[in-house]
Amino acid sequence: MVKKEMIAMLLAGGQGSRLGILTSKMAKPAVSFGGKYRIIDFPLSNCINSGVDTVGVLTQYMPLRLNTHIGIGIPWDLDKNVGGVTVLPPYEKIAGTEWYTGTANAIYQNLAYMEQYNPDYVLILSGDHIYKMDYEAMLEFHKEKKAECTIAVMPVPMEEASRFGIMIADENKKITDFEEKPKQPRSNLASMGIYIFSFKALKEALVANASQAGLDFGKHIIPYFHDKDLPLYAYEFAGYWKDVGTLTSYWQANMELIDIVPEFNLYEEYWRIYTNDQALPPLYFGEKSFAEKTIIGEGTEIYGSVISSVLGCNVEVGEGSVVRDSIIMHGAKIGKNCHLEKCIIAENVVIGDGCVFGEGEEAPNETNASIYCDGLVVIGEDSVIPPGIHTGKNVLISGETKPSHYEDGKLLSGRSLLL
Repeated sequence: MVKKEMIAMLLAGGQGSRLGILTSKMAKPAVSFGGKYRIIDFPLSNCINSGVDTVGVLTQYMPLRLNTHIGIGIPWDLDKNVGGVTVLPPYEKIAGTEWYTGTANAIYQNLAYMEQYNPDYVLILSGDHIYKMDYEAMLEFHKEKKAECTIAVMPVPMEEASRFGIMIADENKKITDFEEKPKQPRSNLASMGIYIFSFKALKEALVANASQAGLDFGKHIIPYFHDKDLPLYAYEFAGYWKDVGTLTSYWQANMELIDIVPEFNLYEEYWRIYTNDQALPPLYFGEKSFAEKTIIGEGTEIYGSVISSVLGCNVEVGEGSVVRDSIIMHGAKIGKNCHLEKCIIAENVVIGDGCVFGEGEEAPNETNASIYCDGLVVIGEDSVIPPGIHTGKNVLISGETKPSHYEDGKLLSGRSLLL
């Protein structure tokens, strides 16, 4: 048995239903972000930058894209003989086969994986947040405080605190109480869903609570530590952290990358974000092309104009087309003389010549007004849009559509077309 001081368990099985059509064919951590990356690249890169070289990735929902992306962990230098990255899907046992039913249940079902490294500490991470964090500094804090569990927290505006799990801590940062989405918050320290546990205490808590339905850290494990008076501490994080859980927050986080002085900088040498780079040709700009304040992935060909947007790899923007305030994912092809405003175009979409997206006034979306909102036009993966189609705002399209699917070549604001 090889002993590791700290291993990481990365929860990446979430469907991410608030991302709507973007997660219909893949788990949320596999969704593209920032042009060339996927969301899971951020916590994985944090691990290797923090010196954590053993990571278990717990997958469940639509894992194929995620598994293919992670592979054997080469881009993150996690292809180790001992440790490295291991994908941990739910598996069939002789008796009691079950899916992961909650965040802590997923960890409980992989006790054997953790025990083979006999770690002193276990770092629990979510696979769906955008941030850079030195987990080593958090571990130092955990040791210094002689904590059994340390929870990373972030101050949020008091008026937003009721959306989070809130920690109440004393001047020594010891957690005295906590509240899950309180109506009247007593603190603004929001849990980030990042935990360091002393392994012995974590194992005891998981075994003691194993029969709980939907075993969860926030609902069961943290209360167990609190009730047993095991030392709980809050580690305050002051950097950029974004939960890209909704289409609007996902769009905003991408747009923040192209600010003149971005709050979240992808270009820092000392804290690189690594990804599974394919061998792609360089990007190409045609004679009449124009690009401003835009991230563009490798292999992309621009013949039109791209302004304040984030483009993935192998994208094509036709001559005379204008793409503004939009996210265009890998492999999408946009024809000539199109006009796209505030769009999220998923992977491998084909848009015919002369299409105009994002016209007119907003109307609530008929499929789900809380997901498809804020004026966005969302096109699902592998969709085909025929030439000359005009759409309004808060529009959703998915599938291989034909001219006959559109009334007078239009899809009005708030409408959905799902094939």
